[in-house]
Amino acid sequence: MVSEHFDIEVAYAKSDEQVILTVSAEPGITVQQAVERSRIIERFPEIDLSSAKFGVFGKAAKGDAELQPGDRVEIYRPLIADPKEARKKRAAEGKQLKKGGGEG
Repeated sequence: MVSEHFDIEVAYAKSDEQVILTVSAEPGITVQQAVERSRIIERFPEIDLSSAKFGVFGKAAKGDAELQPGDRVEIYRPLIADPKEARKKRAAEGKQLKKGGGEG
């Protein structure tokens, strides 16, 4: 029996460096297996597979999700700040500026 192999990509980006690695895969390969096979952790040891979030072409995916030929797995970095909290803080700061500027 001849196994069917296909390529998938594993992508990771930092503010100063972006990498996309091509991995040879077979039917049934999962997101987690593809990331491990890519050996991207050797290049970016800060990636913690136990807590990392993944996506396939921008849509959230779990580590056990099966991949299809041509898929691109994306490894997401943790957010530094909660976007909702940051938006609230900016809105509050904007209100303070308006209050301070209107007095006189």
